Amino acid sequence: MPYTLDNRLVIGVASSALFDLAESGAVFEKEGESAYRAYQEQHLHDALQPGVAFQFVRRLLKLNDLSPTPDDPLIEVVIMSRNDPDTGLRVMKSIERYQLPITRAVFRAGQSPYKFIPALNIALYLSADEKAVRAAIDAGYPAGMVLESTAEDDQTDDLRVSFDFDGVLTDDSAEQIFQAGGLEAFHKSEAGHVHEPHPEGPLLPFLRELSKIQEVERTYREQNPDYSKRLFVSVVTARDAPAHERMVNTLKEWKVTVDDAFFLGGIKKGLIMEVLRPHIFFDDQRTHLEGTAKYVPSVHVPFGALNESR
Repeated sequence: MPYTLDNRLVIGVASSALFDLAESGAVFEKEGESAYRAYQEQHLHDALQPGVAFQFVRRLLKLNDLSPTPDDPLIEVVIMSRNDPDTGLRVMKSIERYQLPITRAVFRAGQSPYKFIPALNIALYLSADEKAVRAAIDAGYPAGMVLESTAEDDQTDDLRVSFDFDGVLTDDSAEQIFQAGGLEAFHKSEAGHVHEPHPEGPLLPFLRELSKIQEVERTYREQNPDYSKRLFVSVVTARDAPAHERMVNTLKEWKVTVDDAFFLGGIKKGLIMEVLRPHIFFDDQRTHLEGTAKYVPSVHVPFGALNESR
């Protein structure tokens, strides 16, 4: 029987998100492809340094120990790279060096691999390539661009994932009302539609799959009382009362679970991130992420009207 990716959380991650490619990328930019190939061959057995998404991926894959059998993992990570198989060999050897259980990869020799997101049942595609991420979002796929971050690893096995709400989990229709009419118009609209679920946004597929993992973890905890919860999901949004209620009702309608919600009403998200310290945070506005990237690995989701200017 062929191996199927159905009923699993599948993450597609570019080598530029998983590893720090600044050094080898500089060789390519300054000296061209031939020098880049020679550099990668010369450093084939030198492990690449962890990138922005490394700790997120490492922790996520560790949750596979919740599966009843190793042959049926809950989570798969697929490398999706613009390298060709030859220059991508260093990526695969680095994965082996770090003992990450990643065995599947797509290498496309200069072409973006995002078109294979549906074929591989990918619920989240991460890359440092803004053009590729925007193309994926425009095609209706769940994607985000990792930003440079100085966040440090906390040396735990917990996995904390945080989302903005508007333009990330839902669409940006409410945000457009706010931009056009201000806060009063936004609150009036949300109160008037409090029992109407928001439309689905680009990263809802990922949250839905995380919620399935949360359910597996809850069952495991019931059967193993000494087990400590490891997966934590939060929403950190600029919404405040009365706009909070429609969001809560929407999450219930979607049948997804979050552990924490922060309704900040314009308070800087960086202040929360400095304490919460998620291992990855998704937001559709770069202005918010500029304040969070120094504390946590931050991902821009270039979705909606606020991201239309290129």
